[in-house]
Amino acid sequence: MTNNQIIMLVILIVYLAANVIIGLVYGKVRDKRSTLNDEKKYFIGGRGMNGLILAMTTMATYTSVSSFVSGPGAAGMTYGYAQAWVAAVQIPVTFLVLGVLGNKMALVSRRTGAVTVVGYLKARYKSSALVIITSLLMVAFFIAMMISQFTGGATLIQSLTNLDYKVSLAIFAVVVIAYTAFGGFTAVVITDTIQGLVMCLGTFLFIFFVLKAGGGLGAIDVSLQTNLPDIYDNLTAVYQPGTLLSFWILVGFGTLGLPQTAVRAMGFKSTKNLHSAMWIGAIVCSFVIVGMHLAGVWSGALLDTANLPTSDYFLPYIIQKIMPVGIAGIFMAAPMAAVMSTVSSLLILTSAAIVKDLWRNYIVKDDPVKIEKYNKNVSKVSVIVTIIIGIITMILTLDPPDIIFFLNLFAMGGLECSFFWPLIGGLFWKKGTKEAAVASSIGAAAIYIFSYYFVSIAGINAVVWGLLGGGIIYFVVGSLTCKKGLDAEILDKCF
Repeated sequence: MTNNQIIMLVILIVYLAANVIIGLVYGKVRDKRSTLNDEKKYFIGGRGMNGLILAMTTMATYTSVSSFVSGPGAAGMTYGYAQAWVAAVQIPVTFLVLGVLGNKMALVSRRTGAVTVVGYLKARYKSSALVIITSLLMVAFFIAMMISQFTGGATLIQSLTNLDYKVSLAIFAVVVIAYTAFGGFTAVVITDTIQGLVMCLGTFLFIFFVLKAGGGLGAIDVSLQTNLPDIYDNLTAVYQPGTLLSFWILVGFGTLGLPQTAVRAMGFKSTKNLHSAMWIGAIVCSFVIVGMHLAGVWSGALLDTANLPTSDYFLPYIIQKIMPVGIAGIFMAAPMAAVMSTVSSLLILTSAAIVKDLWRNYIVKDDPVKIEKYNKNVSKVSVIVTIIIGIITMILTLDPPDIIFFLNLFAMGGLECSFFWPLIGGLFWKKGTKEAAVASSIGAAAIYIFSYYFVSIAGINAVVWGLLGGGIIYFVVGSLTCKKGLDAEILDKCF
């Protein structure tokens, strides 16, 4: 290992350790101040997020390794400005999710006592089948998504330090599992806030040093004509119209159905904080996502990337070429932050699905003795489950996928299809029944997986067929089964 690699490793270790310490300490302090029970503290953090924290945790949860590593790498190596334009679809995500779900989810979750998205679905539809199905689908797709994030974190450490991939994976896994398991939701959102700020700093550094190394936009443009001769091609020459439509749905409109972002709408302090978060999140998301992808395009002018195995190695490689070692180490904390923030959110929600949505509802049930034991041990059990899920994911990541970007998008599409209509339909359509929700969740997921492997029409992503099919199923079945209307308790608490 060279001196430069040692310096960057030290910087990363300090950053990772700081996240663990801050997350655990802040989480314990906030939890002591809260009067809520251990379950609500661990899984929803006391519903006390202010505007800045809400904006940053929503943005950081959504902004993953694809936004900071794979996407800019693909822009610099292959797709040019077309990739940056497609990435811009993600700008309004925070505004959209909080604006559509915010007040409604917060109000209903407080009325019903729900601390998870599946908990909301249970209160809205009163269906054990739906709880079990959505919990299992969530765990499966979350693990797939976490594999891509674990791979990204390990690849970053390996690229910068030349450590063995498995050693790099172990370093990343231990850190992110530790502060998530022992700090709970509160630790997750405060570290998300720190990581969101680090992402902003990293984006600024990347733009600055790419422009400096390239001699300004004029010189970069000349070099791009050689390295990426199709740089200014029309979007439809790079992406089929169906693919463009799919991106607008997959990383835009469809994100309303992502449980990891929807749960953020259940934990803020007040409507004023919600409105602040919508604007802060949109501005920060614009800067980070567009800035990283534009700089990724420009960095394609700086070197020959023919020998890189995949676009996932592009960013670490270019950073070491254009930045002084100390600043490079600081910058690499930004993509690491993007990875960690996503993993921590997925881990805590996976734990919640198993502990709260499955164990509490179908093992503990209404047995007074079991309830007392559950309330006493919920924090310990949640920690253990989170650690186990993290270890399982780490083991599955030992043989990593070739390109993180595709696995991450596959899992995202699966989650959207499974949750979109039961969640959105349940919030805004009174005729949505438990039969409609169950049929839609299963049907949309099945259509999505089938279409992913067997349907190829005009470049349209399987998520379009999944959401379209799921919507038809939800409204048709809802209309047919809602003859008597919803019961009074559901109407009172959910509408």
